[in-house]
Amino acid sequence: MHGEPKYGPDFQHFDYVNPHASKGGVLRSTARGTFDSFNAYIPIGNPTGTGSTETLLTSSDDEPFTEYGLIAESIEVPEDRSWVIFNLRPEARWHDGMPITAEDVAWSFKTLTTKGHPRYRHYYSSVDGVQIVSERRVKFTFSEIENRELPLIVGQLPILPKHYWEERDFEKTTLEPPLGSGPYRIKDFEPGRYIVLERVEDYWGADLPVKRGLHNFDILRTDFYRDDTAIRLALKSGDIDIRQENQAKAWAADYDVPAVENGWLKKELIKHQLSTGMQGFVMNTRRAQFSDPKVREALSYAFDFEWTNKQLFYGQYERTESYFSNSELASTGLPEGAELEILNRYRDRLQLKCSLNLTKPRKPTVAADRAKI
Repeated sequence: MHGEPKYGPDFQHFDYVNPHASKGGVLRSTARGTFDSFNAYIPIGNPTGTGSTETLLTSSDDEPFTEYGLIAESIEVPEDRSWVIFNLRPEARWHDGMPITAEDVAWSFKTLTTKGHPRYRHYYSSVDGVQIVSERRVKFTFSEIENRELPLIVGQLPILPKHYWEERDFEKTTLEPPLGSGPYRIKDFEPGRYIVLERVEDYWGADLPVKRGLHNFDILRTDFYRDDTAIRLALKSGDIDIRQENQAKAWAADYDVPAVENGWLKKELIKHQLSTGMQGFVMNTRRAQFSDPKVREALSYAFDFEWTNKQLFYGQYERTESYFSNSELASTGLPEGAELEILNRYRDRLQLKCSLNLTKPRKPTVAADRAKI
C-alpha cells in the first residue's frame, strides 16, 4: 500500500518457502467447535473452510500489506485511485475445467454484497460499482478516493463460480462440497466431527510465483473438538500433528509429558512479526470516576504487572507498550522529526509531559516506584 513491494515483477517464489519441497503426506490438525455448512458467505449456520476459494490478489507473509496477482495477472490503477481494473489470468480455472471470467468476478461482488453476510456490504461499501469490460477484464469504481486501501480490499474479494451457484440457493446452508478453484477440495467429511481436504493434482496455479513451494501436503485433515483441553489431550496422545498454543498457563504447565521428554512432541517458540495488538483494562471515561486523567494514571501505576505476570501467567507476557505492539507502527523512544512537530501543535491542549519534557521514556516493563504508592 505504501512504498515499493519487496518482490519485483520477475520474482520466482516468496523467500520463506522451499520451492523444491517434496509433495505428499498427511497433516492432521484441529479446530474448536463444530460445523454444519460449507457456505461461509451467509449469516446463518456454522460453516467451515473448504480450501477451494481464491481471490484476485494474495498477500505475502513477510510484508505488512502488499498484494500480488493470483486470479488477476495484473491490475490498473489511476493516479487518483478512483477505480481499479483487474486483468484475469487466461489459465485460471475452476475444478470442473471452466475458465474463471470477469462475469464470475462481477457476479461474486454483486451476490456477496446483496445476499451474503452483512460484513461484505460493509467492507465494500466504498465500491460504487463493477463493470465487465471484456471476458477477462473487470473494472471497479470507488465512491471514496481518499482510501488508498480500496484497490487492495477489492483484491481480497472471494471469487465464486457463477455457473455453479446460479443453479443453487446461495442464501441457504449446504453440506454439498462447493465448486472452487483453489489448491484443495473436499474429499471426505462428517458434520461436526472432521473434514478431509485433498490436494488438487492439476491445480491451475501451482507454478505461480505466489504459490510455488506452498500446499505440499496431499491430505489435510481437521478434527473438531469442543474445547482446548480435549485438543491438548489429542495432541499428547498422537491423534493430531500440530497445535498453536495460545494460553500461557498451558504452555508452561500442560506439556510436561513423556512425549515431549522423548522428543516425539516438540515445543517450539517461533519468532514472528505479526502485530500482537493490546491486552489491558479499558476505562469508560464517560463515567465520573474515570473521567479524571489523574485517576486513570494512578490506576495504571497501581496495577502490578510484574506480580501478575509471574504469579498468574508464568512469566510469559511482556508489558503492552502500544496499541500496535510488535509492529513497526508501535511507538519507540522519544518523538522526533515530523512526529514531534505534530505533537507540538497541540502542546497547549494535551498533556504531553512524558514525550516533550523527559530525556528518555519510562521503561514500561518495570513497575513505577511502587514503594511510594
